[in-house]
Amino acid sequence: MQKYLPTVIENSRGTEVIVADNGSTDGSVEWLRNEHPELRLIAFEKNYGFAEGYNQALKQVDNEYYVLLNSDVRTPEGWLHPLFNYMETHSECAACQPKIRAELEPEKFEYAGAAGGFMDIYGYPLCRGRVMSNVEVDNGQYDNIEEIFWATGACLFIRSKAYWDAGGLDGRFFAHQEEIDLCWRLKARGTSIVCVPQSTVYHVGGGSLGYESPFKTKLNFRNNALLLYKNLSSDRYWWTYIFRLLLDWVAALQMLAQGKPKNAWAVIEAQTEFVRIYRNFTNDRKQNLTLTTNKKPKGLLNLWLIWQVYINKKHKYSDL
Repeated sequence: MQKYLPTVIENSRGTEVIVADNGSTDGSVEWLRNEHPELRLIAFEKNYGFAEGYNQALKQVDNEYYVLLNSDVRTPEGWLHPLFNYMETHSECAACQPKIRAELEPEKFEYAGAAGGFMDIYGYPLCRGRVMSNVEVDNGQYDNIEEIFWATGACLFIRSKAYWDAGGLDGRFFAHQEEIDLCWRLKARGTSIVCVPQSTVYHVGGGSLGYESPFKTKLNFRNNALLLYKNLSSDRYWWTYIFRLLLDWVAALQMLAQGKPKNAWAVIEAQTEFVRIYRNFTNDRKQNLTLTTNKKPKGLLNLWLIWQVYINKKHKYSDL
């Protein structure tokens, strides 16, 4: 935060910058109060997680738009204007994101967001600029404004009314893929979500949980199963779930072969926990399906990503 907050303040003039602290113990609150007493601080006594932390903070914010912004994002001058202008002139759009580049390799897209998110028929997320682990160099190939399936939570510009009408982020996810779940609800209810690449920000990524973290692996696999259960139509859900369960077992075996037994076990834990808790989400599923007006929202792709990558050897979004 200390490194990137000044760029947010400097390059977001005319907007209210609010810092929500999720029960940190590293002295961040004291530093903020000393260095930036002009900023509004919402400090929690405990860590609510990414999803519920935002819910708790945004309940205390009364504005037409929210921008959910990670603490490890660098924001250049003028980054907000293209996003705001698009939302002001497109009332059907519930949310948007800028183009996300990697702070540590700025010529490349950033893994978790790139130029907008999509999903294949088995629930595998991908982005314009990132397919599986392959991250492209940004040569302007995705500089067109395009409707997407999900916008990254690292930098999410969203109408406050749309956020709360859809129920906000699901705090039970804790972290990871909660923004995909929210965006799916928004898209299914007839709104659009876009990437506006005329705005670019730079994200470090992996700050809270490293890419090799078994806990992160567990959250990703568990939450992916939950968002499919909450949102996928009844005619598709069960055969998708069964096939995806088999694919997750293959992923666990691959992790084991790569010398990552803790990550492999995390996949099994994720599946076990899903089976134990999914009934807690049954009412959410019923509500989501009842409120669905668009059963085939744009960005939910009719392709199997693993087949395209490992059999057809297609590693770029533009090749799919």
